Amino acid sequence: MPSTMSGEGYLQRKVGFATAAIHGGNEPEKWNCRAVVPGIFTSTTYKQDAPAEHRGYEYARSNNPTREAAEQCLAAIEGAKHCMTFASGLGATTALAGLLNQGDHMVAMDDLYGGTYRYFSKVLSRMGVEISFVDARDPAKVASAMRPNTKMVWIETPTNPLLKVADIQAVCKVAHSQQGVIVVVDNTFFTCYNQKPLTLGADIVMYSLTKYMNGHSDVIMGAALMNDDKLHESLRFLQNAMGIVPSPFDCSQLNRSLKTLPLRMERHMNNGLLVGQYLEKHPLVEKVLHPGLPSHPQHDLIKKQCYGVSGMLSFYIKGGLQESRKFLSSLKVFTLAESLGGYESLAELPSVMTHASIPPEQRAELGITDSLIRLSVGLEDAEDLIADLEQALKAAVSK
Repeated sequence: MPSTMSGEGYLQRKVGFATAAIHGGNEPEKWNCRAVVPGIFTSTTYKQDAPAEHRGYEYARSNNPTREAAEQCLAAIEGAKHCMTFASGLGATTALAGLLNQGDHMVAMDDLYGGTYRYFSKVLSRMGVEISFVDARDPAKVASAMRPNTKMVWIETPTNPLLKVADIQAVCKVAHSQQGVIVVVDNTFFTCYNQKPLTLGADIVMYSLTKYMNGHSDVIMGAALMNDDKLHESLRFLQNAMGIVPSPFDCSQLNRSLKTLPLRMERHMNNGLLVGQYLEKHPLVEKVLHPGLPSHPQHDLIKKQCYGVSGMLSFYIKGGLQESRKFLSSLKVFTLAESLGGYESLAELPSVMTHASIPPEQRAELGITDSLIRLSVGLEDAEDLIADLEQALKAAVSK
């Protein structure tokens, strides 16, 4: 397939990522049988040597060997001291929100995954936590939104679905100028292969592991990683107290998938750039949003703080809802479906699908219109993906 020379100009990765993905937390010496692949431990409880004397495991909600192996692998590739996994990305979000108290204030990115926005605005707000949504691309807007009771700053970068990019280091500097503020970065779109928020000052990095990290569209999971011992202790308590834990089978699936993360992300990046370059030149496309393209307003920032990009992009088709619907229904290789980051290419219309829970007036203000189409570019042959987009764009304007 054609190459885009996609790795040029970004931060240089340290050697060892692929090795850590394969061996981190998966040492055969951990098991008496010396299994190369960690086993799937489905037991909900464990025999104790004496009352309250156990061998690290007492009840599966609290800890599980399969989950522990996956968490250790995730920590190894993130370069984090601690990792906790959850039953979904929103499960991780819910647990992280549990670090806040009634009367606390949060500053959040204005462009967020629809489920995150729904949880913040319709659930967390009812618990007495105030949330201010700001465009965190401008650190000054984060600073102006801070209050004496601000306890958390939450950003996605790049955002979903507008691919906005925040300067993580600058946002962390603003947030940490006030004592006791926790900065959480949702790194789902780029993964730790392409971006490491903890090295840029973030306190916690969170993931919907459902997406690229698992990458096979067969697991729902989330994670939160950090270096701070006290934060880890607090969140580990919440993980157990709330019970938002993943199954051993899902943890095993994730552990398997992490082994190919570097290979998959390179292919996603290459395919995504080729598709983005094609769409930018197409007469039926109004605008392409892709952080890896020079046309992206934060492209230089991306190269400053990232090791590469992913296969996520959005574009505005010329026309409106009718053209978008016709385009999406005409696709043959891309699948019309929600979610992202799997090996298969997906397409969706955020305004009526993933971001329908955002009020219409806010969608309009952000630019999530009926002509905005989001693509998750998969691992197929780039030529086939481009041919599919070409025929669907033609169909969208045919009489």
